[in-house]
Amino acid sequence: MKELLEYVVKSLVNNPENVRIEEAENGDEVVFSVYVDSGDMGRIIGKGGRIAKAVRALMKAASFKENKRVIVDIVD
Repeated sequence: MKELLEYVVKSLVNNPENVRIEEAENGDEVVFSVYVDSGDMGRIIGKGGRIAKAVRALMKAASFKENKRVIVDIVD
């Protein structure tokens, strides 16, 4: 799942080399912390948070197969 998230985030930003994703697993819950360049923060969040919601929905659908709960945090 981390690879999918990394691919999507790197496709959205202007500086993909500055993307860093940390994964923390706690039982049936997985938390992904996404770090991007400060200039790309608006590109990953989108107007009204639409892109961030779409990324979270995509990860939720991907996690359904593994019976895990996924949380995607975008860290500034």
